[in-house]
Formats: sequence, C-alpha cells, structure tokens
Amino acid sequence: MFVVPLIERKRDGGVLTPAEWRELIAAYTAGAVPDYQMSALLMAVLWRGLERAELGALTDAMLSSGDRLAFDGWPVPRVDKHSTGGVGDKVSLVLAPLVAACGVAVPMMSGRGLGHTGGTLDKLEAIPGFRTGLSLAEAKAQVLKLHCAMLGQTPEIAPADKQLYALRDVSGTVAAIPLIAASIMSKKLAEGLTGLVLDVKHGGGAFLPPTETALELARTMIALGVDRGCPTVALLTAMDRPLGRACGNALETEEAIQTLLGEGPADLLEVTYALGVEMLLLAGVEKTAAKARKRLEETLRSGRAAEKLQQVIEAQGGNPKIVEDPSGLPQAQAVEIYKAQETGVVTRVEPRTIGRAIIALGGGRQKVEDSVDHSVGFVITVKPGDKVLAGEPIASVFARDAAGVELGLAALTQAIVIADRLAERPLPLISHRVTKEGVEEMKGEGGRPKAEAKARKRG
Repeated sequence: MFVVPLIERKRDGGVLTPAEWRELIAAYTAGAVPDYQMSALLMAVLWRGLERAELGALTDAMLSSGDRLAFDGWPVPRVDKHSTGGVGDKVSLVLAPLVAACGVAVPMMSGRGLGHTGGTLDKLEAIPGFRTGLSLAEAKAQVLKLHCAMLGQTPEIAPADKQLYALRDVSGTVAAIPLIAASIMSKKLAEGLTGLVLDVKHGGGAFLPPTETALELARTMIALGVDRGCPTVALLTAMDRPLGRACGNALETEEAIQTLLGEGPADLLEVTYALGVEMLLLAGVEKTAAKARKRLEETLRSGRAAEKLQQVIEAQGGNPKIVEDPSGLPQAQAVEIYKAQETGVVTRVEPRTIGRAIIALGGGRQKVEDSVDHSVGFVITVKPGDKVLAGEPIASVFARDAAGVELGLAALTQAIVIADRLAERPLPLISHRVTKEGVEEMKGEGGRPKAEAKARKRG
C-alpha cells in the first residue's frame, strides 16, 4: 500500500475514504505499513481531525481487526460503563456487581493505569489470585452464568487498537479526540453491548481537563455508538479532586468493598448511582430515573451487590472472603499520618500530584514492564471547602519504607492547599448529561437534568 499520498492528503486537511481507512488499518496490523508512516498520519489526524464518516470507518476497521463477544438470541440486556480515567476512581468495582445484581449483564472490559491515573485491572489484581486475563470464551461463559465479568482487553479484541495505542503513546498523539474515541469505542463495541454509559472526566486531574473538550469527546463517542446501533449516554464528572478517600490499588479496592457494604464515601456513591441509573434506563429494566435509583439503593442495601462481587471474585480465581475481611489485601509496610500544616479552608486537593506520587511510591508504572506495589497510596479525608485546624489529621501515607513515607508526605504538602478562604468553587460532582439529542446541564439533587428537577418541584 502506498501511504505517502494519504499522509499528505490528511496533512493538508483532506479526507480519506472508508475504503482507504479499511485498507490502511488492515495493512498496518499485518505489518505492511511501517510505524514511522503511521505516526506521521496520526500526527496529521491530531492537527486536522476526522470527519464523522472517517472516524466511523477508522473505528470499524479497528473493530474488524479482531473478534467480538457474541450473545446472539440471549434476551438479557448488556450494558457497560467506561471512564476516561482519574485519581481515586474505583467506581467500576462497585458499579459492575451492583448493576449485575439488578438483572443487567455487565461484560466490563477495563484497562491498566495510564499516566497519573489508576486502572481498574490493577485494582482488581490487588485481590490475591484474581485473574483479569480471561479469553473471550471464558468471559462469555461467565457473563451468561453470573451476568458479570471484569477483564482486560484480550489479544482477540481490536488488535489494531493495541498497536495504534502503543504508537500514540510514543509519538505525542494520545490526546487527539478522534483517536481517543476510536480507541475506546472499538473495544466497547466488541463487547456485544445493547447500551453503553460513559463517565467522562473533566478538571485538573483528567486527561482532557477543559469542560468543552470533555463535552466534545463525549459527543464524538456517543455518535459512534448511536451510528452502530449501541445507544450511548455520557455523564461529565469532576476530576479536580480525587474521588472518594482512597488513592492506590489495594486501598481503593478496600474502599469499593466498603461502599458495597454500605459504608463508602458519599461522592463515590453518588457518582456510582448516577451512572447506574443510566445503565438501568438503557437496559430498559426501569422506566424512570427515580425508580432506577431506588432499585440500585435497595440492591446495595440488601447485600446482593456485595454477594455478586464475591461470585465474580471466586469465578476469576480470587478469594471471595476478601469482601468479608479486606485485611487479606496487600498491606503497606510503613504508614504515617499527615496533619494540616495550618488552620484554614482546604482550597485544593490536586489529583495529578497525588497520582504521580502513587507511581513514584511504586503503585503505578513508569515503564510497561514495571511491576506494581498494590499496597501503596494515600487516604485523604478532606475535600475542597472543608475547614481544618493546624495539627488535625487529614490524610495518611501508605508506603513500602521510610523513604516512601517521606516522599508521600512531601506530595501531600504540595497537593493539599489550605488558605483563609475558598477562592474558587470546586466543579459540580456531576455537571452534564450528554445524549444524541444534546447536552443537559445537571443539578446537584440526584444528578438529574435541571429541567427534570424543576418539573418534579412544580408537581
């Protein structure tokens, strides 16, 4: 395949045909197009973007490069959720078993930590013995039996995406919205879904911090899903501070378990419920947001969601007793309390600083081959707007040694900012709902659109 004219056309703002995208991706996956040419094309896409038909053709070509989960004739609705990544974001560990316990199948394919953000697979693998490397056949069998599987991208799913992502990671083209959208949706569409909910982060700890950029990504992915018969909805959620209290793999897994047992932090529970409501609505098992929310609350309160997590853990090789006794999770060798440096108001808890510190502690990867210390991280008990007194305990460092403790304390000093007053209001926890019809600004009460909340009050 002669690639140079395609690079030049895209560089100059032109359009590649669907047939050209299909041939190009097939040739690259087969090794017939060198990395340096594909890198040049990816950079042209970063600068020039893709038209809707081009993006669809690229996504379809990536999807067609591998196999898919198929549930032909199975009447149970299948809905997954995808997060664009953040710090302290352990929602998937709560949401998947909760929604599955409500009668919706959740074939959840997740990723590892990327940059300063944590990864669901790393959190799951903090559970001794838990196996995320399921084959498609194993994943399908487990979904049919338990309505839930939590796995990583298999070699069978969208291999073109795996190759392209590795290339984007080293060529400065990760942040291209069309490429992000095609990467995410090619994997999600391979899950045999009847619906998809997106948790798109914005704020300083997100990959794409500006709200308008996050909205553009949400609209782009929704169009891809809708065009391919997979109804897709997105919520914009805050990542200008960590979600929940725990940051770090084992610590977050323990917090997720606590949440399933009814003892989790309010912000984590609110985001989980909001996403779960959208999943139940897409699945058609509830007709209104209020009924969906009530069903989720009752399922969590009954213990059925925690029991579902136990079933998934056992099916994937882990010890289900972890849910009853999380002390079996990896434990840090050194723990130190961090105290407020002064009296005042917490104005910031900077998630990127926390995420990067976890990596420095050994809880993430600086190179692909790095091993992960699941035990390290932070528990931060304050949020922006909280009043604190000098000397008051507001966080803890979990490290492998004294040097790690010092590193962690220094990171907390940098990340947690205290001043006389709150100069800038934090982002709303859930700020926007995006569908194929458009964007709705959300209201704090239950995370529903403003118009709907006003209608309820009038009624």
